[in-house]
Amino acid sequence: MITFEALGLEENLVKATESLGFVNPTAIQEKAIPVLLSGTKDLIGLAQTGTGKTAAFGLPLLQLINENQKYPQAL
Repeated sequence: MITFEALGLEENLVKATESLGFVNPTAIQEKAIPVLLSGTKDLIGLAQTGTGKTAAFGLPLLQLINENQKYPQAL
C-alpha cells in the first residue's frame, strides 16, 4: 500500500495524519494529493461520503501555504 509520504506530503503532515490514526491514503486521496501538490489550482473529485475528500484537498492546501506570507492564501 502507498503512504502519505510517498504521495509527496511533508514530514510534519505525515506525522499529523499518523497521530490521527491514518497511515494509508484512501483512493480519492491517492489520486488528488499528487495532482494538487503539483500546483494544479482546480480539481473536481468525486467520492462517497466518508472517504477522505476533505483531507484529499486540505492536506495539499496546508503544504502549499507559505507561512511567511501574511495574507490569505486559500479559501
